[in-house]
Amino acid sequence: MTTLPIEATILGLAGLLQVIQIALMAIPANLELGPGKTLGPRDPDRLGTPLDQQVSPITGRLHRAMSNHFEGLILFTIAVALVVWADASSPLTAGCAWTYLAARVLYIPAYAFGWVPWRSVLWAIGLLATVILICAALV
Repeated sequence: MTTLPIEATILGLAGLLQVIQIALMAIPANLELGPGKTLGPRDPDRLGTPLDQQVSPITGRLHRAMSNHFEGLILFTIAVALVVWADASSPLTAGCAWTYLAARVLYIPAYAFGWVPWRSVLWAIGLLATVILICAALV
């Protein structure tokens, strides 16, 4: 059995976090909107406004936090791939990967409950950790 580099393991955990975020958004959205809207084709002329504008403020924030993690996860995946392919794993890269994951976990309640400025601070911490990972792989 091959052992994954810690950064790759954390990438897997970040992927599972994304699945959790989908559930955190989808369950209340389905309860709030009902299956008539959530199971349909979601055509704008049928709905009037996008579904994320028809849900409660917290559910809307959970939707935006989920979408934001998809965006961050793309860069984090690139960073981890570079570290693994370059065989550049180190305590620094492991720490950055854990920092990214912790920031993304904390980002969910920060966004959902409108913690200003902490949502933005956590987002920046996750991005900075990702940039350091990329730089560590390139040097």
